[in-house]
Amino acid sequence: MSQTFRDPQSGGSLIVAWQAKARSILIVGGGAVAAGRVFNALEADANVTVVAPKLCPELEYRAQAQQITWRNRTFEDSDLDGSDMVLTAISDGHESRRIADTCKQRRIPVNAADINDLCDFWFMSTHRDHSVQIAVSTNSKAPRLANRIRRQIASSLPRGTGQAVEQIGRLRKRIREADPRPENSKRRMTWLTQLCDYWPIEQLAKLDSDNIDSLLDAYVQDHDPQSVRIHSASESSGMPSPVLPSRTLTPDTPNTGEPNRGRLILVGAGVGDPELLTVRAHRALKEADIVLADKLIPEAVLDIIDCEIYTARKFPGAASEAQDDLYRRGLEELAKGKCVVRLKQGDPFVYGRGGEEVLFFRSHGYESEMVPGLSSAINGPGLCGIPVTHRGVADQVLVISGANRNGDLPVVPQFMATRTLVILMAVKRLEQIVGLLAEHGFPADLPVAIVERAGCSDQRTVRGSLHTIVDVVARAGHNPPGLIVAGYSVNVLSDAAIQDRYLDPSTLGLHSSE
Repeated sequence: MSQTFRDPQSGGSLIVAWQAKARSILIVGGGAVAAGRVFNALEADANVTVVAPKLCPELEYRAQAQQITWRNRTFEDSDLDGSDMVLTAISDGHESRRIADTCKQRRIPVNAADINDLCDFWFMSTHRDHSVQIAVSTNSKAPRLANRIRRQIASSLPRGTGQAVEQIGRLRKRIREADPRPENSKRRMTWLTQLCDYWPIEQLAKLDSDNIDSLLDAYVQDHDPQSVRIHSASESSGMPSPVLPSRTLTPDTPNTGEPNRGRLILVGAGVGDPELLTVRAHRALKEADIVLADKLIPEAVLDIIDCEIYTARKFPGAASEAQDDLYRRGLEELAKGKCVVRLKQGDPFVYGRGGEEVLFFRSHGYESEMVPGLSSAINGPGLCGIPVTHRGVADQVLVISGANRNGDLPVVPQFMATRTLVILMAVKRLEQIVGLLAEHGFPADLPVAIVERAGCSDQRTVRGSLHTIVDVVARAGHNPPGLIVAGYSVNVLSDAAIQDRYLDPSTLGLHSSE
């Protein structure tokens, strides 16, 4: 046989999109993991039954809203009657194994959380945007990494991808109604293929009823879809980058004209997006001979630097040593007459130890030039559609750090309804922070958001209430760095925020308080 074919690569899963509408899915367990399974099943329009003697707040909400059927007791074998799928999410491994064995005997597909050898199938890390669903599986080898891969894929999608699919679906239906003949199926497919392959997705997302009528007319008249002109086609989403003149930051810097004397520039890298750097910061990075960078500076910012980059290797318990190492390298390069840029995340003077560095280098005879950056404390929430102040809702904002020098919890004032509270460097201590806020009168239904990697391509916002946010983050995971925003301004623009390309709509619906 002369023709050859590719060999299958074993070890994968058969990935399908199971039509679960009106199917009966039984979920054993009432905690946060079970709540995640319930949410996925409800999005697939399944009929969901939960068996558990106690429910977490989200499942209580869904039971009260009659979204699920709740059997308030432990599992019984008779619960399997009529079930099309069973999902266990309980801590009792022995009982999970017994349930799974019983399901296999009755030929019911089963998934047991965290017990891979019992599972007929895995749950994948999914992104949902209207009818678009993207799933990533590592075949249960690295679930956390699957989340990261999924976020990377989702962030690379053109804005409006889900809406574009919805509009093409409408057009496809109209074309089939206008030309239902089976012998024309190839013509319909070819015409729609040309439209989907050659039109920008952003343009397809903007189609309205009039545009769809125009495209339908073009199909009926056998015109090329590329010949159709719609009113939004001329809109452009791109913005040119500013042209940066090649000149010094200031003509009268303290070290100008002195031989073998370096120049020190303290630069704020902002929130992560290189397009949000200030013009002065961009110019400083291009003029630098060496850049001393914080560990958390995003790759996208580092990519625009042409010179050597020396990164601070800060780890828990070794921050002082890392800072001393940066000081040492900075003094060495300054003594050689180099232009040294000290690049710090956000704004150097907002919990960035910028003042300490100014004083240190001043004590060694070097004055720092200051280039502020956008602080994530204010601009991070803003990028996610959360205004920290809003007329009639929040007239003040308080920014505090959750990582005090001695590891103590921050000092929190009593709750004020018109104040937005932003807590930096605190997500790892979220449960303690929530307890602290509750002690100071913050209500259980107060909106809370976790803003992750503000300004980066994989930026994400996870929303909940003071009562639910710990469980929500436990389910959604956390991708540092992040900050906490608490206050009624969190949800002021939530409907509009869901449309933002940086937000993951699958996490915005996890809370139970809105």
